[in-house]
Amino acid sequence: MTARIRIGIIGGGLAGITLAIALVKHPHVDVQVYEAAPQFLERGAGIGLSPLTLEALDDIIPSVIDLLKTQAGAVELDPARLVVGSGPEAGALVSDVEVAAGLTMNRAPLLQALISRLSGDMLHAGKRVKSLEQTDSCVTVVFEDGTDVHFDAVIGADGIFSSVRNHVVGEEPEKYAASPAGWWDCRHLVPFEKARLALGDESFKVDRQYAWLGEGASMLHGVVENRTMVQCIIAVIDKTFSTDRKRIVTRQVLEDALPASWYEGPVAKGMVDLILDQEEPKGYAIWEHKYTPTYANNRVCIVGDAAHTTSPWQSAGAGMAVEDAFILGHLIGNISSAGEITAAFRVFDALRRPRCQRVIDTGRETGRLFCGQNEAVGVDAKKLNEAIGQTFANVGALNLESHKEEALQTMRAFLGS
Repeated sequence: MTARIRIGIIGGGLAGITLAIALVKHPHVDVQVYEAAPQFLERGAGIGLSPLTLEALDDIIPSVIDLLKTQAGAVELDPARLVVGSGPEAGALVSDVEVAAGLTMNRAPLLQALISRLSGDMLHAGKRVKSLEQTDSCVTVVFEDGTDVHFDAVIGADGIFSSVRNHVVGEEPEKYAASPAGWWDCRHLVPFEKARLALGDESFKVDRQYAWLGEGASMLHGVVENRTMVQCIIAVIDKTFSTDRKRIVTRQVLEDALPASWYEGPVAKGMVDLILDQEEPKGYAIWEHKYTPTYANNRVCIVGDAAHTTSPWQSAGAGMAVEDAFILGHLIGNISSAGEITAAFRVFDALRRPRCQRVIDTGRETGRLFCGQNEAVGVDAKKLNEAIGQTFANVGALNLESHKEEALQTMRAFLGS
């Protein structure tokens, strides 16, 4: 090689930062990360990382579990517990989901723990992309502040409304844009003791995430921040598939959204009280990418939510982003020149897109099961156990070593070696 491969990552959230860590350890790669916001921050609900995700992340960052426990307040979890929350079987155990066991933490300290692995001169905040232009040998990124920069390749990790995605999918990008999945949720982070008093001792005897399934809605809670806080979420069906991404939430809004059968169960009253015990509670629409024709366009590709936004029902969004970084890290680590970038991106698309589309589709079906929308299953605990077991099996059905080897062999075939 005569020069390092210059790669620009657009987006400084979990997907972009994890990918940067996976790439920067290769001495032949020069990585720069650009974030539109003034600072590198994460917001939103607590996040769970499954054993499969942690295996991929440990390949990228050895001893990552220790890092997350010491710097991100990660809590080790038993398998998530699914319980009927409304109707005649309220309180009945559906199942303990093995695939969901792992670590849980808040997004903000998770991102900061990951950023600590990168050099500050790689990170550029306040850089919103205006346009991308490709030639056979270069990608030029133009920012809204009037500056531009040239790379051998660009990777978009800029989230659900990615500008890089629009470039990758080509003509009529609106056909492939994210759209409402059919639910909205509201969230609140509350002190552990307050949550225990509102929801009962039984839910906190073991560190785990709880999902309460029922008619028209689902409720979730789990411990985070070294067991000092509890993330509470109420998700309800949006029959209108509204494109309003944010709404004000009041007690009346929740009473209108939740069927009366919920209030006859063990958890709804406490969860509603906890959600409303914050200044200006808000609800947020759940969106997804229902179809994406490609993740790669020559020297540009997309990862994470920019490529495959999914509903949160299987807690798989972060896992998919980490898997993306795992595969791209190995692919780019095994090329020797910028001219081989296109082959690496083609392989990434060929392997990752089918996997991620399956997760999006099974995630949607899992949400329907959680909210009692599958007419053949309803809120019957036994039927839910059988159906949900099938949908969750798809998330964990991946051998990372085989996935990596298939990627490398496919790339060698593309390169003719």
